[in-house]
Amino acid sequence: MNHIITTKQIVLLSLMAFAFSFLMRLIWVYQFNGYEPYIFNSQFMIGTNDGYFWAEGARDILGNTSEVNYNSPINLAMSQITALIARVLPFSFETVIFYMSAFFGSLIVIPLILIGKVLGKIEVGFIAALIASIAWSYYNRTMVGYFDTDMLNIVLPTFLLWSLIAGLNLREDRYILFSVLIIVLYRWWYPQSYSLELAFFIIVAFYTGYRYFKQKEDISFELILSGFMLLAMMSVDDIVKFFTIVILYAIYKAGYLKKYSIYFLLFAFLAFLLAGGFEPIIGKIKGYILKDQSSVSGDILSLHFYRVVQTIKEAGSIPFELFASRISGHTIAFLFSFIGYIWLSFKHKSMLLALPLVGLGFLAYSSGLRFTIYTVPPMALGAGYLIYMVSNLSVKPKNYIFMGLLTTLALAPNIAHIIDYKTPTVFNKNEVEVLDKMKSIASREDYILSWWDYGYPIRYYSDVKTIIDGGIHGGKNNYPFSYAMKSSQEIASNVLRADVEYEEKRLEKFSKFKEEIESKEINLDSNIAQMILESGFKDANDFLAYVESGGEIKMPPKSREIYLFLPNDMLSIFPTISKFSKIDLMSGKMGKEPFFFMTRFMQDRGNYIDLGRGVAFDKSGKYVLIGDTKIPLKHFITTKYDKDMHLQISVDSIGEDGELYAIFMSDYRQLLLLDEEMFNSTFIQLFVLEKYDEKYFQPVIVTPFAKVYKVMR
Repeated sequence: MNHIITTKQIVLLSLMAFAFSFLMRLIWVYQFNGYEPYIFNSQFMIGTNDGYFWAEGARDILGNTSEVNYNSPINLAMSQITALIARVLPFSFETVIFYMSAFFGSLIVIPLILIGKVLGKIEVGFIAALIASIAWSYYNRTMVGYFDTDMLNIVLPTFLLWSLIAGLNLREDRYILFSVLIIVLYRWWYPQSYSLELAFFIIVAFYTGYRYFKQKEDISFELILSGFMLLAMMSVDDIVKFFTIVILYAIYKAGYLKKYSIYFLLFAFLAFLLAGGFEPIIGKIKGYILKDQSSVSGDILSLHFYRVVQTIKEAGSIPFELFASRISGHTIAFLFSFIGYIWLSFKHKSMLLALPLVGLGFLAYSSGLRFTIYTVPPMALGAGYLIYMVSNLSVKPKNYIFMGLLTTLALAPNIAHIIDYKTPTVFNKNEVEVLDKMKSIASREDYILSWWDYGYPIRYYSDVKTIIDGGIHGGKNNYPFSYAMKSSQEIASNVLRADVEYEEKRLEKFSKFKEEIESKEINLDSNIAQMILESGFKDANDFLAYVESGGEIKMPPKSREIYLFLPNDMLSIFPTISKFSKIDLMSGKMGKEPFFFMTRFMQDRGNYIDLGRGVAFDKSGKYVLIGDTKIPLKHFITTKYDKDMHLQISVDSIGEDGELYAIFMSDYRQLLLLDEEMFNSTFIQLFVLEKYDEKYFQPVIVTPFAKVYKVMR
């Protein structure tokens, strides 16, 4: 290619890379074309729970709907942009939210190609664009149906990286404006971007110091850039911040600030401090790194809760092979990419500006795989640079052929991953049809309760209220539902009713005293703490013993209807759900977990039936073998739906002294082994056996895929 890179070349290469990225994302669409379980309203459903949060907000914006105490994110950027696109484009709302991530995520190719242009090696940018756009972790979080803020969470900081590299290399004023406007846009799109923005600022500050003290060169440009970055990072209203920056930039371009760059920086720093400054900057990351139990304190009651982060795979350390593969597709590819990045940074010092992305991505090695996505762009640039340099060692007429071969090798493991990554939608069609029917049964002020994973989809499809969801799922929030599901139906109905009524009471209090609560002048206890205190107890264990002995929970009067949503998927995570109420609320110690085993693996081994994971059935049918231990069975139960979809249950009594129950769910081809506590739990009785006490629960919609019961308390 020519040394002089034209705008036409940039546009052409960007279109080529974008088309490649987008078409790769259509592989999933091709694989599941016509697959009915993933289709609702004639369009594929989305594949991420959090996506329904943003979809709810966009839907409500389009419907001009907003209510007090409602969790719909109508004021957040993701929902607002989605609503605007859905209003302007001639596509259905479902089509927009399904394909948006594939379109916006593919924009990553543009800043990478522009970085290649700034470095004078457009080939490096183009190769990096191809690799980064489909890198394992980046693809996972920007594929079709992954409707979440991740679609721009890497694109925007990569644009910021480009503008900073260009600004510090070319020292052109326009890149100051580009940088600060990108920061403002990034903060509006993703408020948690503060820590990454600050990291970029720190790198720029180090570069400025190096340029001044080591190279003895003029740093007025760097000082002005740093000042504008601080202003863009202020925690003030976005509109106020935008116009402040535009006005000050106009003053700067008029020549009034250049002579006073150091004073401008001091002014910006003071404004930054007054607007919040260096207050905690690791917010969301901290929530993933810390894994201890949490404590919620009221005026006279302190309780300990099990943390959701302890159950999230994304928050745990990962093997190096997985870490490397998620960034570059393969361990070897990652190592070469890393070498390429070091080499590129040695030749072009401005590439050290990518260290915040590299550092945040490397957090994944010990703090959760979700962060690997940040390291994808700089490692892709490293791969592109290494391929470029190695290719130029060959005979000139052949170097582009060799470059193409090496690029293909780098792309191959990522393409293989895309082909194999057949991730499902959040719910299947049958489950969504149940929620859709509930829209005409429940009012917007009624509650549908379920585990937090399903909170956002429930609100989107049924247009009701929930208590726990993907954003509200602390241990204190999850405890009542967990306790209800593992308890008897009488206790469950009492706890679920109390949870809703105390939630409404809490929301009412929050509306009246919002400022005082946010400033910590008034403390809102958890719902379970309110149940304990208002029932006259100061010790949680005394309260639970009282409830389990048949005592009534003191609560506000009934204000609305409550429904319980139990999808089939909840069965596999029931042991995790039960953990949240196995903690001693007073001491924080975890209690003994009940026995729950679920399998679809059943292999005849002669003397026994192998169930996998070291568990087997003795051929006599009287015992379960767990390792070398024989545990007697009490009942063997078989469930099967007849042609009218009514559940038929047959019970084979094995021995009254048995310790475990076996339930063979023949329609699902799965077997459950449960102890007494799990077997008698509300969840197993209502979902697996469809046995309900009409004093406490009444069936509303019952299917093999999902069941809805009305709480009768």
